[in-house]
Amino acid sequence: MWQTIRSSALARHGHGHAYAAVVLSGSYEEAGDHGRFKAAAGDTILHEQFEAHINRFPGSRAVVLNLALPERAPFLAGLATIADPDAIVRLAEKSDAQAARLLLSAIRDRKPTHEDWPDILASAMIANPSLNLSRWSESKGLKPWTVSRGFMQVFGISPEGFRTRMRARRAWNTIVASERPLAAIASDLGFADQSHMTRSVKQLTGMTPQMCRKAANGFKTNRGIAARF
Repeated sequence: MWQTIRSSALARHGHGHAYAAVVLSGSYEEAGDHGRFKAAAGDTILHEQFEAHINRFPGSRAVVLNLALPERAPFLAGLATIADPDAIVRLAEKSDAQAARLLLSAIRDRKPTHEDWPDILASAMIANPSLNLSRWSESKGLKPWTVSRGFMQVFGISPEGFRTRMRARRAWNTIVASERPLAAIASDLGFADQSHMTRSVKQLTGMTPQMCRKAANGFKTNRGIAARF
């Protein structure tokens, strides 16, 4: 899907499918489940399924090609670069699937830079969804209300809400990638119990953990059948 965006911002929103945003011209900033990125022409932001983010477009319009990515395709979500975005565009005019495969084979991951403490906090919660926010704030010499208000301004969600999403994302990824008992996953990730994890995962994906695992297993089975034929 082509987008020519002239507004100054897009409010926080979610996507049910994995996709890549290939920036063809202009620039914009995105703050979401994998951190904050500043993308310009030649950059790509890779999004996992069920991600949410806010977009800002300071000073100029941006032309973006949103390209659906294969379900459960292996890639590192976040900022990347591509040497020849025009090749992706030309192929997308013929086949979105082929363009997506070419994109994933040609991108180079790019580590974003932390602009301010909200970026550092987001990174810390992504790494540790059980992060103690009070202790973190104290270690940085910040008041809790300053952290809450400042993080909300950048990411469009409270630190507590962001942390909840990170724990649910970690649970979802573990559920679909393994056959571990759900109660053990809930315990390892610090949920009060399995029911607590179920509610969090359903809020994130719209599905219960059992439904997520069934859907993932069905995809693996279908992919195996397709490979044999």
